[in-house]
Amino acid sequence: MDTHLATDIRSHVDARLLYLKDSSERPVSYTFEPPPGVPWRSGNNIEVSVPVQDGRSLEGRTSLDREGFAFLRHPTAVSDFHDAAAIKGAYFEESARLVRGITGASKVVTFDYNLRHAAAPGRDSTGISQPVRRVHNDFTADSGLRRAREELLARGEDAERLLKHRFAIINVWRPIRGPVQDSPLAVCDARTVDPQDLVVSDLVYRDRVGHTYAVAYNARHRWFYFPEMRVDEALLIKSFDSEAGGGTARFAPHTAFDDPSSPPGAAPRESIEVRTLALFAPDA
Repeated sequence: MDTHLATDIRSHVDARLLYLKDSSERPVSYTFEPPPGVPWRSGNNIEVSVPVQDGRSLEGRTSLDREGFAFLRHPTAVSDFHDAAAIKGAYFEESARLVRGITGASKVVTFDYNLRHAAAPGRDSTGISQPVRRVHNDFTADSGLRRAREELLARGEDAERLLKHRFAIINVWRPIRGPVQDSPLAVCDARTVDPQDLVVSDLVYRDRVGHTYAVAYNARHRWFYFPEMRVDEALLIKSFDSEAGGGTARFAPHTAFDDPSSPPGAAPRESIEVRTLALFAPDA
């Protein structure tokens, strides 16, 4: 049986996505300027030309638990996404309500966010960084569990009790300036990703080392994007799910890419992504 999403999509762009070429050595990426002589990123990568389907006709037809992503219209009350207090207050609450409504989770904790600007020179003092232009997934099978436990313990929650039940980490991605014509985000149908495609990668912070997945190319991968996304639209992406069986999507790789249909002089993409922890424990 064909596991691809059955759609009537006719339009796509041919994009060059950056995949991991050689998985013999674990890739390493730094979130700060590394020591002299150490590259910001290691690992051999390769550009692969793939069709990225226009997914706008799929609004309301994709599922976080099937394809691993969901696109929807979702206005926000936040007007200034450079106001950290507004993000950690109103926007975190908005995102938690959105994920709870979509997933039916008993409790949702919003715990992290990233601001991105395509013209940023790198991560600066404000925490703004460039879009990630390589195929990746934010958590691994191990790091998703570890991060969930850390976030719950930091809030005084009974992590061991809550994590005996299903839980998931879901990103809420939104433009903070639109429409997005430069460096849009592409997401891969989770059902077309094989376990061997996912390669553990080190993400080095000043005080710790996290783990993400780099992704090796597989011709089965099926990619989607949502052209000219606006501030009143959001893309939910499954970064981790503790449900390891039954066909539930666990990881949905994604990447920024150069859209060959973008008009000359398109404004640099500006976006925010927040990470939420959805808990399905009945008494959460």
